[in-house]
Amino acid sequence: MSVFLGVILHALGGFASGSFYLPYKKVNGWAWESYWLVGGLFSWLLAPILLGYLTVPNLWGVLGQAETSTVVWTYIWGLLWGLGGLTFGLAMRYLGLSLGMAVTLGLCAVFGTLVPPIWEGTLGTLFATTSGRYVLLGLGICVAGILLCGRAGIMKERSQTTAEKQAGVAEFDLRKGLGVAVFSGVMSACMSFGLTAGQPIAELAAQNGANPLYVNNAILVIILLGGLTTNAIWTIYLNIKNKTYTDYTRVSAPIVRNIIFCALAGFTWYFQFFFYGMGDSQMGEYRFSGWTLHMAFIIAFSSMWGLVLHEWKGASSATLRTISVGILLVVFSTVVVGIGNYLAA
Repeated sequence: MSVFLGVILHALGGFASGSFYLPYKKVNGWAWESYWLVGGLFSWLLAPILLGYLTVPNLWGVLGQAETSTVVWTYIWGLLWGLGGLTFGLAMRYLGLSLGMAVTLGLCAVFGTLVPPIWEGTLGTLFATTSGRYVLLGLGICVAGILLCGRAGIMKERSQTTAEKQAGVAEFDLRKGLGVAVFSGVMSACMSFGLTAGQPIAELAAQNGANPLYVNNAILVIILLGGLTTNAIWTIYLNIKNKTYTDYTRVSAPIVRNIIFCALAGFTWYFQFFFYGMGDSQMGEYRFSGWTLHMAFIIAFSSMWGLVLHEWKGASSATLRTISVGILLVVFSTVVVGIGNYLAA
């Protein structure tokens, strides 16, 4: 039952991550940088502080007890991860949910798996062990799936008129989208480094009486503050450059309604980490499969929303088959990597 609960919690986290961008589609009259900044204030500042305060006793005391070097490195990794979060939003903007999620998260899975052993100097063990070869096979399948998704995007771009492409994704731009998706997938791996660097904070949270389910919530306050810093600098710069800072006060736009949808998007985004941490603690000996489940659920739910929102409406049957096979390969690759992790465990 514990493992079953863990799977349910991972599914909730995947649903939150795969669905958070939907409320942004209801924002009217604001430029992208305006609603991304307002949503970010909720997802990277208010939600972490609120949920951290509710789940970690003496939250501010815990953060105050942490060594300065721990806080600084956790914040720095958050800054770098923020670059991935910023371009993640741009990938959704230019590619849509289904294609954007598949490419970005597929690359995130690849780099999130490869970067730690490269950093630790243990990459050679992946080639020398059965478990490592399974992991590499899974990564190869993932790359093949990403290439197929990219191929589907090219087919869509060539076969549809500008009006048809914009009917599904208003600012569809394959070249820009793939570029930022690659960058986002690489930089998003910094979240794992931030969580690792912040483990002393989690230990302090446990010592102060935090439930093991929630100790990572204290770390997220620092990591996401770094992410907010990166995103705020860029979006405020765009506000000034494009003179869209008037969005926040222009009465012709539904200001209150827009803030509500930004808040909904922000809190939904944060809950992916909230439920992921809870699910991870319930998996027991099957904990190795947590990241696999998380990635698979995100891609599955985002693909579902892509179909519901008709992002591929008007695409040829060959294009639909290509994107479907690509997404399935990305999901299947996480299963193969999970088998490799199981053999290693």
